[in-house]
Amino acid sequence: MKSSDTMRIGELAERFDLAPHVLRHWEAMGLLTPAARVNGRRRYTRDHVIRVMTIIRAKGGGMSLEQIREVLNVTGQAERRALLQRHHAELEQRLAEIAASKKLIEHLMECGADDFTQCPDYRRMVERAAGLQSLDEADCVI
Repeated sequence: MKSSDTMRIGELAERFDLAPHVLRHWEAMGLLTPAARVNGRRRYTRDHVIRVMTIIRAKGGGMSLEQIREVLNVTGQAERRALLQRHHAELEQRLAEIAASKKLIEHLMECGADDFTQCPDYRRMVERAAGLQSLDEADCVI
């Protein structure tokens, strides 16, 4: 795409495997604004491609469309940084939860117990995660 080129809504949507109505919805929400209309049709530029990719990545990171709009439209770097720091903390928490779930699943894939809920190793992992670790299983307190 040359910097002077524009593309129709279908072309932009196809580039990201989206339905055109998604781009129209993002427009209605204030996330995306077409550069111009030619013969009544929306025309998008390279800047729009970057904006759409930004929205897709932010959605992939768990941000809502409202959060994305807030980040894209905020005035001032300090406020944007504060918004992003809050979202980063949420992502870190989700990653920790995902890692814990992954560890349990990996154990279950290797566990030979008929009833995995009775597997001592699995039970220890779950009890520790639930805060049920007893003193005799905990690290030395002396």
